[in-house]
Amino acid sequence: MKIGFDSTLYMIKQKEAIQNRIEHSGNKLYLEFGGKLFDDYHAARVLPGFDLNAKIKLLQEFADRAEIIFCINAADIEKNKIRSDIGITYDMDVLRLIDNMRRMGLYVSSIVITQYSGQPGADSFRKMLSGRGVNTYLHYPINGYPADVDLIVSDEGYGANDYVETTRPLVVVTAPGPCSGKLATCLSQLYHENKRGVKAGYAKFETFPIWNLPLKHPVNLAYEAATADLKDVNMIDPFHLDAYGETCVNYNRDIEVFPVVKTILERIGSGQVYQSPTDMGVNMAAFGIFDDAAVQEAAKQEIIRRYFTARCDYRLGRVDAETAQKIELIMKQLDLSASMRACVAPAEERFQKENVPIMAIELPDGAIVTGKSSNLMHNTASAVLNSIKHMAGISDDIHLLSPIILEPILALKKNSMGESNPVLTLKEVLIALSICAATNPTVELALSRLDQLRGCEAHASSMLYQSDERVLKSLGINVTCDPYFSSKELYRA
Repeated sequence: MKIGFDSTLYMIKQKEAIQNRIEHSGNKLYLEFGGKLFDDYHAARVLPGFDLNAKIKLLQEFADRAEIIFCINAADIEKNKIRSDIGITYDMDVLRLIDNMRRMGLYVSSIVITQYSGQPGADSFRKMLSGRGVNTYLHYPINGYPADVDLIVSDEGYGANDYVETTRPLVVVTAPGPCSGKLATCLSQLYHENKRGVKAGYAKFETFPIWNLPLKHPVNLAYEAATADLKDVNMIDPFHLDAYGETCVNYNRDIEVFPVVKTILERIGSGQVYQSPTDMGVNMAAFGIFDDAAVQEAAKQEIIRRYFTARCDYRLGRVDAETAQKIELIMKQLDLSASMRACVAPAEERFQKENVPIMAIELPDGAIVTGKSSNLMHNTASAVLNSIKHMAGISDDIHLLSPIILEPILALKKNSMGESNPVLTLKEVLIALSICAATNPTVELALSRLDQLRGCEAHASSMLYQSDERVLKSLGINVTCDPYFSSKELYRA
């Protein structure tokens, strides 16, 4: 993709904005932190040039002044809610994120279990954390939340929640996913701080929608496509328009809850006077855009990717029909079609000819290379092998992996591991490739091109196995699929 975003400038602007909020909050700011802290691929795709880990690097700038609180909903622990992008449960993801942050020198002070009402899974999780020396606190459901402000801002409401002990001027409140209770945790802390005579403020770290881009800008519509399953809708912030006469973009949930949040802040006595939900946000993303045309094109491609993802998720029962239909409407607004994704047609055309699963990968030089499924390996493995051969200038008739290497692996899978259909996955082929590279210079040359696949686009004629999809994502390949099953098998690990 053509670069259109200056991540360094963005981080400078965002750091300054956060510092200003800390100073105006009496040197104690609770900063609600949404979205992905690590590997924000959505932002990197729609804002080409955006640093995948810009958010966590920003926190490192405040390392000596910041502490981090994680929120996790007790109901999500109880039902083993899974992060679909990495395939692990929310509670395990909290542990993973804490480990990552500690390695980066960041201080994670505690975990808040929200909406706690005696769930056994939450009790077990808390017991495990206690054994590992992690501070945990409980926040409880409040009847009539968020409408009954009198109850919420009382000793029976926020006052019944545990007070989280904090020691630093910037308290980042984050979570493994949405609906984890970040806002309620921030407001609960403000209530307790005020009762203790401590002045503290609240703000929200945001990236999307970008408030000072037009409502129908492709970047903002790409956010709407990304959150279609949550029924989020971008809107003009009516409170901001009324207070300042300025047109700003926000989204429905923040706009709907703003009057309540404003009233709660006033009742708590935080001293903050926010006139709009846009006021609450800290978002300097628009200032990093230096090539709007490049950013718009990248966002349009992301919307097309989301269209394919939604259709597959609907087929798998993960979302309802309305989610996919909403993204189709967004595509119509921008006059987009699936054919505008260059790797789609080659995959579908070869599938029509050969009637086996096909994958096509668009390479950095613009070439599109395909691979098919066979009795030996998945289409993903074939396409990746063909791609690195192309980039290394290796002839098509040269095999990187000989049957002498592959047949023992297939025999192991079939005879010793009892697999009924022992076809090699992408991960297995890459491992075999790395072993051969130790003694074969041609294979070593091809393997050295693997990193060049990062950021490439790929499309498959049918839905992938989860194991292959995970490896493609780890390689940084943006993959989409047609919403069809490659076989009649029900189990697709």
